[in-house]
Amino acid sequence: MQKDSGPLVPLHWIGFGYAALVASGGIIGYAKAGSVPSLAAGLLFGGFAGLGAYQLSQDPRNIWLFLVTSGTLAGIMGMRFYHSGKFMPAGLIAGASLLMVAKLGISVLSRPHQP
Repeated sequence: MQKDSGPLVPLHWIGFGYAALVASGGIIGYAKAGSVPSLAAGLLFGGFAGLGAYQLSQDPRNIWLFLVTSGTLAGIMGMRFYHSGKFMPAGLIAGASLLMVAKLGISVLSRPHQP
């Protein structure tokens, strides 16, 4: 019987991709519409998500910054998507953020309990 080697893609690599998506969304928002708040928010939240993914790569139990960042973005962008009905960019970021929150939750719940 073979031992389970873990997930196919480590969670922190998915987190780095998510951070890049958030940051690039802010940059694209600035490039297309000249929106400085979009640039600032994208770089800020992308930076926090990247830092959270880095912390996750160092200690798989240290999920809190990443969880708070993706949860906050899911709420903010989810409300923007609900009010505007536009998938780009609010729906995309809200969906990606919800998936990250779910993935983090699943990883926490599937981890063996250690006293």
